[in-house]
Amino acid sequence: MLTEANPLSISGIRSRLGELAAAHQLFLFHEVESTNSTLSRLARSGVAEGTVVLAEGQTAGRGRLGQPWFSPTGVNLYMSVLFRGPLALEEAPVFSLIAGLALTDAVRAAGASPAIKWPNDVLVDGRKVGGALIECAARCGNVDHLIVGVGVNLNVDQEALATALGPAAAAATSLRAATGREVHRDAFAADYLNALDEWARRYRKEGPEPILTTWRGRDILTGRQVEVRGVGQPFVGRVAGVDSHGRLIVQDAVGDRRRVTVEEIRPCD
Repeated sequence: MLTEANPLSISGIRSRLGELAAAHQLFLFHEVESTNSTLSRLARSGVAEGTVVLAEGQTAGRGRLGQPWFSPTGVNLYMSVLFRGPLALEEAPVFSLIAGLALTDAVRAAGASPAIKWPNDVLVDGRKVGGALIECAARCGNVDHLIVGVGVNLNVDQEALATALGPAAAAATSLRAATGREVHRDAFAADYLNALDEWARRYRKEGPEPILTTWRGRDILTGRQVEVRGVGQPFVGRVAGVDSHGRLIVQDAVGDRRRVTVEEIRPCD
């Protein structure tokens, strides 16, 4: 499972960064609790926008809704990137969609065909290869800082996923399994950072519309029946897309359109 010949390297990543991403300050750790929690501490100490934390492994990696994220050492990508304002708190959900867009760009560059499952899970052939965890700190209605964390299964083998995840491994895969070849982790990290910076630039220059339009084109849930769990009673409905605030719209059995913000979404078909 461990690929010693393919360790992450700050110089290897930096040599592949474009002009927008060249100013990033990169921190690479062998092992952390999670890259998001590490970067959160750095953010509170005042580090600049664009600070990046990467780790070879995580001891307490987590995904959306607090679910644990399997984070074996030396094979995947665990990375968090810091953004600061100006950004109003109500803008953060749409801005955060850049995480999924950038990740699909990087997955495509690695040779696979990705899709997005709301809000920022990325799937290949219907199985999850990665996802994003967005954490936001606000002050007086504005974003003080926003952390975009990603975990991506690059070279972990299916046997390791099965051992760690049990039956849930049937819904997971890695890019190596999907493409049939090992993924160069420095190149993938740089591709992701370059894409993330470009999407952030577009948001700040052109507003939310390019983000929403592109995201909708990569969405895999619209038109599908799903179960929604997490706030109030679970219900089943059909996804009608996302609204202008990045919330998922689900039409329930009696025809009411409900807006989903933090709930768990499980496809039924």
